[in-house]
Amino acid sequence: MSEITKTALIAALYVVLTVAFIPLSYGPVQFRLSEMLNNMAVFNKRYIWGVTLGCLIANLWSSMGPIDMIFGTLQTLVMTWLSWYVGQHLSSVPAKLAGTVIICTLMSWAVALELNLVSEAPFWWTYLTVGIGEFVVVLIGAVIVWLVNKKVDLRR
Repeated sequence: MSEITKTALIAALYVVLTVAFIPLSYGPVQFRLSEMLNNMAVFNKRYIWGVTLGCLIANLWSSMGPIDMIFGTLQTLVMTWLSWYVGQHLSSVPAKLAGTVIICTLMSWAVALELNLVSEAPFWWTYLTVGIGEFVVVLIGAVIVWLVNKKVDLRR
């Protein structure tokens, strides 16, 4: 399977997991299941592009429209790149995935700021609610990705 095909599959999976659960995917209380895929960035840089492209497309359905397409997508790009970068300096897969969980949870400030500026949602409360949702989803995703990686080499 080519790099482009793998990237497109991850992007499509991100879009489907976001759009299929729209009530959970957007707003000040989020449980965006597609964020589980952020964990894949520690295995190969191609997943950074797949998740980022998927986020861009999924944000077409966001009530914040172009603002979310730009800033939400940039946040995803930074978050997955940081996960990949930190993962390059850790030796064990569980440590790499734990790094991703921490990075993604902390990076929720960007979503909180965007919601604060666009819809006047209270920043700290939104950071807490989005951060909790991100933590839970990415943690569950870390376990799933860890198990998948035991059967399928995600580095290839």
